[in-house]
Amino acid sequence: MNEALQKIKARMQQSQSRQKGYDDVRRKDLEFETGVKVFLKVAPMKDPSHVVDYEPLLFNDNLSYEEKPIEILVKEVKALRHRKIAFVKVLWQNHQSREATWKREDEMKAQYPELFQG
Repeated sequence: MNEALQKIKARMQQSQSRQKGYDDVRRKDLEFETGVKVFLKVAPMKDPSHVVDYEPLLFNDNLSYEEKPIEILVKEVKALRHRKIAFVKVLWQNHQSREATWKREDEMKAQYPELFQG
């Protein structure tokens, strides 16, 4: 695992170095005297959606992590020919509401009874 991480770090360093080389070709060092007025080209920030607000994940030794449900968003009952099955839409930790998943209510109650209290 350490060997794989070292390879990843080395490739990232190579990529960063390559990008720096591309930028340095176009970059000009400018120096101005104190008191000289200059014009700056400024672009307003329109779309800060590229900024991701995240909470660090706690990984297990094998680099996996446990998904934990936060709350039940919706409950629905699907009617089949001879029986009805209850489903719940579950919001998971470290995920947004659009990434919520449908699970069988009986399975979720068995695995996470604390979600159904209150």
